[in-house]
Amino acid sequence: MAWDTEGTKRRLLAAAVNEFSTRGLAGARVDRIAATAGVNKERIYQYFGGKAALFDIVVLAELDRLAEAVPLDATSPEALVDYAGAVFDHYQQRPHLARLLHWEGLERGHEPGTDETQRADRYRAKTAVITQCLPETATAQQRPGDVLLTMIALATSWHVLPQLNRMILNGHEHDAQQRRNALTWSVRQIVGA
Repeated sequence: MAWDTEGTKRRLLAAAVNEFSTRGLAGARVDRIAATAGVNKERIYQYFGGKAALFDIVVLAELDRLAEAVPLDATSPEALVDYAGAVFDHYQQRPHLARLLHWEGLERGHEPGTDETQRADRYRAKTAVITQCLPETATAQQRPGDVLLTMIALATSWHVLPQLNRMILNGHEHDAQQRRNALTWSVRQIVGA
């Protein structure tokens, strides 16, 4: 029987997403990832090079899914509002992505990652779209990158900071649709749509 290398890699990546999003890079264990995937942990080193490299691969793969599912091809301020809502929806379906990014920031935020140049290029492309939609941001106090960062923070906060949402909103639990409405209202104010 032939070894299913691609199937093994897929199982390892799926197990790694769960392990890293739950425990972060430092708390994740290669043994648990391998056991969850049903393979020998040596496969992680063979296919991915080790735990840190696997973490980078997982984060990049999840960001690729986001970029593919929610492209930023806006042509107007209102389209930016729609984009922010679609990003929220993606995080609603895949909340582990927000946790992965927060773990990455906590554990590696001050050291450039191996894929940082590629990721930075993607963000530059997104800020260029924002500049086209909001030409005044090219010279204003609020730069296009600030708009993008604010949109990302608003779209992800409900998924990774439920305690702040609960405290700030005086214990009133909001459902996903209410948070999405609050997000799109805020973005609409920011971009002047």
